[in-house]
Amino acid sequence: MSLPDRRSLFLLPLALAARGFTPAYGPGGAAQGLQGSVRVAAPADKNGFDLVERLEERLGLPQNPSFDLAYTIVTTPIGVGITPEDATTRFHLTGYVDWSLTSRESGARVAGGRVESFTAYSATGSTVAGLTAEEDAAYRLMRILADQIVTRLIASARARA
Repeated sequence: MSLPDRRSLFLLPLALAARGFTPAYGPGGAAQGLQGSVRVAAPADKNGFDLVERLEERLGLPQNPSFDLAYTIVTTPIGVGITPEDATTRFHLTGYVDWSLTSRESGARVAGGRVESFTAYSATGSTVAGLTAEEDAAYRLMRILADQIVTRLIASARARA
């Protein structure tokens, strides 16, 4: 990297600030208004528990909630690695979450949508190893989906500001 390129890199934050860019988690950022103000619906199963855990990790525990977040989780394992003996050795765990953020004050829907992703796991080895790999894939998928929800919440908060 040449010297002029390095100077440009150091000046980039100043240029962004001059255009009205503020970091999402910085003072006055879009995420600041969401911290501690979103009550996520109680989980009904392990996937829900993992999703809620990550959402509360990112948004904080609700101290004085202004919003309610409802969600529906759907996951589907799809066999992708099949041996000549017709045994499935690898799975993709696909999933999506339909979510909706509503204002506690007005009851109006503020934001919502669908996020989707997938993870994969191997089904080779013992039964216990296969079940553990499946549980781990579901855990990773819920974290990915929760992170996508938080990203969309921050983006919609910025648009409302």
